[in-house]
Amino acid sequence: MIGLDLGDGALIREWAAEGALPHLHALMAAGAVAELDTTARWLHVSAWPTLYTGASPGQHGVYYTFQPAPGLQGYARFGAGQYGTPTFWRLLADAGVQSTVFDAPYTHPEPGSSAAQLFDWGTWAHYWKTASTPPALLSALNRTVGRYPLGLEAHDLGLVALDATALQPRLIASARTKTSAILWLMQQRPWDCFVTVYGETHLGGHYCWRPSAGLSDGRPDLEGLKALYQEIDRGIGRIIESLPKDTTVFVVSGDSIGPNHSGWHLLPDVLRRLGLLAEPAVNTTADDQGVDGEPAPRARPGWDPVRALRDALPKDFRKGLARRLPTALRDRLARRVDTAGIDWSRTRAFALPTDLEGCIRINLAGREPLGIVQPGAEYDRLCDEMTMALRELVNPDTGERAVRDVIRTDRQLSGPRSAFLPDLVVLWSAAAPITALQSERIGTVSAPSPDGRTGTHTAPGLLIGSGPGMTSGSFPRGAHVRDLAPTILSLYGIERPAYMDGAMLVSSSFANQTGDLA
Repeated sequence: MIGLDLGDGALIREWAAEGALPHLHALMAAGAVAELDTTARWLHVSAWPTLYTGASPGQHGVYYTFQPAPGLQGYARFGAGQYGTPTFWRLLADAGVQSTVFDAPYTHPEPGSSAAQLFDWGTWAHYWKTASTPPALLSALNRTVGRYPLGLEAHDLGLVALDATALQPRLIASARTKTSAILWLMQQRPWDCFVTVYGETHLGGHYCWRPSAGLSDGRPDLEGLKALYQEIDRGIGRIIESLPKDTTVFVVSGDSIGPNHSGWHLLPDVLRRLGLLAEPAVNTTADDQGVDGEPAPRARPGWDPVRALRDALPKDFRKGLARRLPTALRDRLARRVDTAGIDWSRTRAFALPTDLEGCIRINLAGREPLGIVQPGAEYDRLCDEMTMALRELVNPDTGERAVRDVIRTDRQLSGPRSAFLPDLVVLWSAAAPITALQSERIGTVSAPSPDGRTGTHTAPGLLIGSGPGMTSGSFPRGAHVRDLAPTILSLYGIERPAYMDGAMLVSSSFANQTGDLA
């Protein structure tokens, strides 16, 4: 399985058809292709965990780098043990199938798994740390292939703009090195299932998907991104050439690229205007109406010495200092700064960290240690009132609705770990940049977006399958990212767990044939 992190299916099809991606074109011509529905349309990071586990976010509980959890006031960094369901390679290992997993984003070691795994060697956003099981595998890779050359990582870089022209050759060199690392790793130990992901498409999607400079059809300037995909296509060709002819190959992406237009950065101000996010009150007026018609207090941020020190330091110095701090300490300080001005005794809802959707958490009694909203009728009423208020928001630059939908996760992403998700997810209109939000309830809030990335995550995903029994039209309509895990298990004759409710992407005869071979 070869993953393309934030790989765009429409671009792959277009460039393959014109001959620019010959190896992907050959895979598609010889096998099957499907557009994948994906949980990335609600919570963009959740696509990979959903693909790995065959479970919905409400079952596996993973959607972002920093998440809430029952018993936690606020949020914490993703860590080992966060998945509520095992990955498909863990289930394969339990059945005696040997797997090697290389740079699968948003993963961590699973106790008891015999899979050989390398973590965050060349991923774009590190969820864990650069490491391997067994430990000697990482040092051997670095000695033989060298360290990953990109020199950039999402959480260190933040949301600053990058020069796509300067970035593109670094991405191409990194993709070429990733291919060499994959080929080396495939020879290091016997494997029945090999999983790897190219992370360079993720960074390319954010920065090399650029608004056009005067192109009449309004399409983005994609030449730099195209060259990156061509390098990865050459790598895929080298990988396939090294495999036995009857190997089953999947190429998959859990999402695609769209314009980076969202209003998540304005959400805390919206919640303050609605009277839901409370800070030390200065005064109130009858003009400031909360979500339920009560006066909303005007507020000023609470003073905190750590926040004051942060604000006093030059931005570049502050970033350099943060990189040198241990991750746990840096996260603790960031959470303290983010929550220093919140009066939890009067806060009913607050915004969670994000960089695309708007993620809102209810300060729920019995779940949050300082929760004040009661479960049941009060919770339901607040969710309904907030949903109505959010759907009223308008982008004053266009006069159009700024919010295309509001998702209530306990209903649309229900499951035993839905308490690890936001309560409400705000999906923004991508029609135009959002630098202000307006409604009768809140008036106008405005601020430029801190996000300098030009492209971002959207739906759908893509699946290309090639191997024994797979031909054009083999994949059913309505295929979903959660379908891949049970399909892969079936190839080895392994019964899928009951919580995997995805469809089979290949016929039972193909699964039985491949299972017998395995």
